Amino acid sequence: MVRVEQPWRVKGRKVAEAPPRLDLAWLDVLKALKGSPLVVGGRSAGARVACRTASQVGADGVLCLAFPLHPPGRPEKTRLPELEGVQVPVLVVQGDRDAFGIPDGATRIRGADHGFRVAKGHDPAAPQIRDAVATFLQELYTLT
Repeated sequence: MVRVEQPWRVKGRKVAEAPPRLDLAWLDVLKALKGSPLVVGGRSAGARVACRTASQVGADGVLCLAFPLHPPGRPEKTRLPELEGVQVPVLVVQGDRDAFGIPDGATRIRGADHGFRVAKGHDPAAPQIRDAVATFLQELYTLT
Protein backbone atom coordinates (compact mmCIF):
# COMPACT_ATOMS: atom_id res chain seq x y z
CA MET A 1 0.00 0.00 0.00
CA VAL A 2 1.21 3.47 -0.89
CA ARG A 3 -0.31 6.64 0.52
CA VAL A 4 -0.01 9.73 -1.62
CA GLU A 5 -0.54 13.26 -0.35
CA GLN A 6 -2.01 15.41 -3.11
CA PRO A 7 0.31 18.26 -4.20
CA TRP A 8 -2.24 20.95 -3.30
CA ARG A 9 -2.38 19.56 0.26
CA VAL A 10 1.41 19.50 0.51
CA LYS A 11 1.37 23.19 -0.45
CA GLY A 12 -1.01 23.83 2.47
CA ARG A 13 -3.99 24.75 0.31
CA LYS A 14 -7.52 23.88 1.35
CA VAL A 15 -9.01 23.69 -2.13
CA ALA A 16 -7.99 21.19 -4.78
CA GLU A 17 -6.32 22.28 -7.99
CA ALA A 18 -8.04 21.90 -11.35
CA PRO A 19 -8.79 18.27 -12.30
CA PRO A 20 -6.25 18.08 -15.17
CA ARG A 21 -3.42 19.15 -12.81
CA LEU A 22 -4.52 16.65 -10.16
CA ASP A 23 -4.66 13.88 -12.72
CA LEU A 24 -1.17 14.61 -14.08
CA ALA A 25 0.40 14.56 -10.63
CA TRP A 26 -1.39 11.28 -9.86
CA LEU A 27 -0.29 9.66 -13.10
CA ASP A 28 3.34 10.62 -12.41
CA VAL A 29 3.20 8.90 -9.03
CA LEU A 30 1.57 5.77 -10.42
CA LYS A 31 4.30 5.34 -13.06
CA ALA A 32 6.63 4.29 -10.25
CA LEU A 33 4.29 1.65 -8.81
CA LYS A 34 4.38 -1.98 -9.78
CA GLY A 35 2.22 -4.88 -8.77
CA SER A 36 -1.12 -6.47 -9.30
CA PRO A 37 -3.86 -6.17 -8.54
CA LEU A 38 -3.63 -2.40 -8.54
CA VAL A 39 -6.36 -0.67 -6.57
CA VAL A 40 -6.39 3.10 -6.78
CA GLY A 41 -8.41 5.32 -4.57
CA GLY A 42 -8.68 8.46 -2.57
CA ARG A 43 -10.83 10.61 -0.37
CA SER A 44 -12.97 13.40 -1.79
CA ALA A 45 -11.04 15.05 -4.65
CA GLY A 46 -8.63 12.09 -4.59
CA ALA A 47 -11.55 9.74 -5.21
CA ARG A 48 -12.45 11.73 -8.29
CA VAL A 49 -8.85 11.53 -9.53
CA ALA A 50 -8.82 7.77 -9.00
CA CYS A 51 -12.03 7.39 -11.00
CA ARG A 52 -10.84 9.57 -13.88
CA THR A 53 -7.47 7.83 -14.21
CA ALA A 54 -8.35 4.20 -13.41
CA SER A 55 -8.35 3.02 -17.01
CA GLN A 56 -5.13 4.90 -17.88
CA VAL A 57 -3.19 3.16 -15.12
CA GLY A 58 -4.75 -0.27 -15.61
CA ALA A 59 -6.40 -0.35 -12.20
CA ASP A 60 -8.15 -3.52 -11.15
CA GLY A 61 -10.38 -1.67 -8.68
CA VAL A 62 -11.20 1.77 -7.34
CA LEU A 63 -11.81 2.80 -3.75
CA CYS A 64 -13.71 6.06 -3.23
CA LEU A 65 -13.89 7.48 0.26
CA ALA A 66 -16.36 10.39 0.49
CA PHE A 67 -16.78 10.79 -3.27
CA PRO A 68 -18.01 14.39 -3.72
CA LEU A 69 -21.07 13.73 -5.86
CA HIS A 70 -21.80 17.45 -6.15
CA PRO A 71 -20.85 20.69 -4.39
CA PRO A 72 -22.88 21.18 -1.20
CA GLY A 73 -26.36 22.45 -2.03
CA ARG A 74 -25.72 22.16 -5.80
CA PRO A 75 -27.01 18.72 -6.90
CA GLU A 76 -27.38 20.01 -10.47
CA LYS A 77 -23.53 20.17 -10.68
CA THR A 78 -23.23 16.39 -10.56
CA ARG A 79 -19.93 14.58 -10.84
CA LEU A 80 -21.67 11.24 -11.30
CA PRO A 81 -20.23 10.69 -14.82
CA GLU A 82 -16.74 10.39 -13.30
CA LEU A 83 -17.94 7.60 -11.04
CA GLU A 84 -20.08 5.89 -13.68
CA GLY A 85 -17.17 5.96 -16.15
CA VAL A 86 -15.12 3.49 -14.13
CA GLN A 87 -14.99 0.11 -15.85
CA VAL A 88 -13.63 -1.95 -12.94
CA PRO A 89 -15.11 -2.80 -9.52
CA VAL A 90 -15.67 0.29 -7.36
CA LEU A 91 -16.32 0.69 -3.66
CA VAL A 92 -17.77 4.01 -2.50
CA VAL A 93 -17.83 4.61 1.25
CA GLN A 94 -19.81 7.66 2.28
CA GLY A 95 -21.06 9.26 5.45
CA ASP A 96 -24.86 9.37 5.53
CA ARG A 97 -24.68 13.07 6.49
CA ASP A 98 -22.35 14.01 3.63
CA ALA A 99 -23.27 17.47 2.30
CA PHE A 100 -21.58 16.57 -1.01
CA GLY A 101 -24.24 13.95 -1.74
CA ILE A 102 -24.33 10.17 -1.61
CA PRO A 103 -24.07 8.06 -4.76
CA ASP A 104 -26.52 5.18 -5.14
CA GLY A 105 -25.04 1.93 -3.93
CA ALA A 106 -22.54 3.58 -1.59
CA THR A 107 -21.64 1.87 1.66
CA ARG A 108 -23.03 4.31 4.20
CA ILE A 109 -21.41 5.15 7.50
CA ARG A 110 -24.20 6.06 9.90
CA GLY A 111 -23.94 9.49 11.46
CA ALA A 112 -20.81 10.46 9.47
CA ASP A 113 -20.19 13.64 7.47
CA HIS A 114 -17.88 14.22 4.48
CA GLY A 115 -14.79 13.99 6.72
CA PHE A 116 -16.16 10.84 8.41
CA ARG A 117 -16.69 12.68 11.67
CA VAL A 118 -19.61 10.97 13.39
CA ALA A 119 -22.38 12.56 15.41
CA LYS A 120 -22.76 11.69 19.08
CA GLY A 121 -24.31 8.31 19.71
CA HIS A 122 -22.95 6.70 16.52
CA ASP A 123 -20.21 4.10 16.20
CA PRO A 124 -16.78 5.36 15.09
CA ALA A 125 -16.31 5.50 11.34
CA ALA A 126 -12.81 3.99 11.05
CA PRO A 127 -13.69 0.38 11.96
CA GLN A 128 -16.67 0.47 9.61
CA ILE A 129 -14.53 1.81 6.77
CA ARG A 130 -11.84 -0.82 7.40
CA ASP A 131 -14.43 -3.61 7.31
CA ALA A 132 -15.96 -2.37 4.05
CA VAL A 133 -12.53 -1.99 2.41
CA ALA A 134 -11.34 -5.40 3.63
CA THR A 135 -14.43 -7.08 2.18
CA PHE A 136 -14.00 -5.22 -1.12
CA LEU A 137 -10.33 -6.21 -1.40
CA GLN A 138 -11.03 -9.85 -0.52
CA GLU A 139 -13.66 -10.00 -3.25
CA LEU A 140 -11.36 -8.25 -5.72
CA TYR A 141 -8.45 -10.58 -5.01
CA THR A 142 -10.80 -13.52 -5.54
CA LEU A 143 -11.74 -12.13 -8.98
CA THR A 144 -8.17 -11.58 -10.18
